[in-house]
Amino acid sequence: MASVFGHALTAYALGTSFNKQLRTKKLWILGIVCSIIPDADVAGFKFGIAYEDFWGHRGFTHSFVFALILGILITVIFYYKTLNTKTAVFLILYFSLCTASHGILDAMTSGGLGIAFFSPFDDTRYFFPSRPIQVSPIGASKFFSIWGIKVLLSELIWIGIPSGIYILAMHLFKRPKSS
Repeated sequence: MASVFGHALTAYALGTSFNKQLRTKKLWILGIVCSIIPDADVAGFKFGIAYEDFWGHRGFTHSFVFALILGILITVIFYYKTLNTKTAVFLILYFSLCTASHGILDAMTSGGLGIAFFSPFDDTRYFFPSRPIQVSPIGASKFFSIWGIKVLLSELIWIGIPSGIYILAMHLFKRPKSS
């Protein structure tokens, strides 16, 4: 998996797509939560759920269906006043993309099982052909090691630079035009 930092940065970058009125602390926090929540499935290890099971790590919670469901739920719960507007559609899209970005980044990592993108319809696990992101260890104690430093350096290149370019592009795109 990519680290919590890589997932959070991706959600932050995607959030820059919105106008100033919507770019609130609430939007950023919820987007980051959506980008991290698929890894809640690691709790299944403590309950005897095998990695490769439907509810196992990188299973259903990393799928596009889960991303859409979570995007809808977050919007309904936290932005219910916008439900009859175009804004709701963009919020659902944003929260769904933040959630889906988790599986997409994990499919670019160097280890673990693939991602069940199409669960519950197909539980096949997939990786992308190119897997340049160093897989992050599970657990904080293992993260604070040479392995964790390698992960952060890998993410700086493969997540940080593209996110920075996207943030800059959104800033330039939204800059008021001078006459």
